[in-house]
Amino acid sequence: MDQMFHSLRIFNYRLWAGGALVSNVGTWMQRIGQDWLVLTVLTDGNATAVGTVMALQFGPPLLLLPLTGFAADHWDRRKLLLATQAISGLLALGLGLLTLAGVIQLWHVYGFALLLGCVTAFDAPARQAFVSDLVSDDDLANAVALNSASFNAARMLGPAAAGVLIAAVGEGWLFVINAGSYAAVLLSLWFIRVHELFSEARPERERGSLLAGFRYVWNRPDLMAVLVMLFLLGMLGFNFAIFISTMSVKEFGGDASQFGLLTSAMAVGTMTGALLSARRPVPGMVLMAVSAAAFGVSMVVAAVMPGPILFAVVLFFVGLAALMFMTASNSMMQLTTERSMRGRVLALRIAVVMGGTPLGAPLVGWVVDRFGARWAMGVGALSGLAAAAVAVAYLARHRQLRVSRDEGRLRLLIQPDPNHMTMTRVAAGERVT
Repeated sequence: MDQMFHSLRIFNYRLWAGGALVSNVGTWMQRIGQDWLVLTVLTDGNATAVGTVMALQFGPPLLLLPLTGFAADHWDRRKLLLATQAISGLLALGLGLLTLAGVIQLWHVYGFALLLGCVTAFDAPARQAFVSDLVSDDDLANAVALNSASFNAARMLGPAAAGVLIAAVGEGWLFVINAGSYAAVLLSLWFIRVHELFSEARPERERGSLLAGFRYVWNRPDLMAVLVMLFLLGMLGFNFAIFISTMSVKEFGGDASQFGLLTSAMAVGTMTGALLSARRPVPGMVLMAVSAAAFGVSMVVAAVMPGPILFAVVLFFVGLAALMFMTASNSMMQLTTERSMRGRVLALRIAVVMGGTPLGAPLVGWVVDRFGARWAMGVGALSGLAAAAVAVAYLARHRQLRVSRDEGRLRLLIQPDPNHMTMTRVAAGERVT
């Protein structure tokens, strides 16, 4: 147990994690409230509209590259996060006030989603890279996994709370409550012990530094493979707001409470995946291949479930596989990337995940409207299987993956990866320069 939570011994990380948990609960409440507002109040169950909101919210990280990665590497991350978190809180407050006033329209939601997406484009890479400022490289894989656990604990609590609040006080007050939750993370950032941060001197601003992240990743086949996998899953597989809301409404005839509980059921799986990842100091491509394949298979099973209870059970495994993949990819990309490049590499990672959504979410929404929610989940399943195929192709080409027979048993043989060996030494406490 101590091994699973050892990053919490560090004061700065413990303070940040507490504030982030409160804020993330509010963020998940707003996501559910926003999707429910669009799906049931502003439209007559139009899944394409929900997909459009997701596209507007998750498109800016792709469009604003490479500015966002440059900012995460060259600006003071703590000050940048203070600004982005404060603006996000004000946007949540504005959406709440419009809803409470009874004047909210679909185009308002589109506008707030776009503005929040622009803020998130700068916030997300800085927030992920900021973890490496809070802990040493020895603790980084554990801290990344615990961050995922915290985020998914919020995913478990937030949707359930959102369902209750929507029924009790409506979407408007839910948005206002989320605005207040940003105070927790702002206070944690304010009281962090700056002198205990592990941040290094910022890289010099020189010609070509905006595009340096692209060149760095292009010369790393392992990072390129992970980005392709992330794009496939982000574009077609991780549209959970569409999958779960439309399955709840169109297939099971549920209300807001059922929608929230189904989302929480998947969150139990994602939190479990994050905690299991916290016990693995050295994630790798094999784990990503297995978890991507498991995601595809579990999505197929979920698509054919006859009722909400069995659907919720399978969502646990969907969330488990998805989070194992996301945490492994995040840890691997941070641990094998130079500190001076982490912000730009993480910005590219986030842009690929979120940037696929503007392409995939409207398409998935169209599949729901044209063929039904179950077929849309089948499309998501294909993305997981395709991502697993990309991992296998990388292992075969760059790690000499092959099958051999040993005493009548089949065995998989893979050559060691130099980057994996670097991660092993870091996890063991050896400084690698």
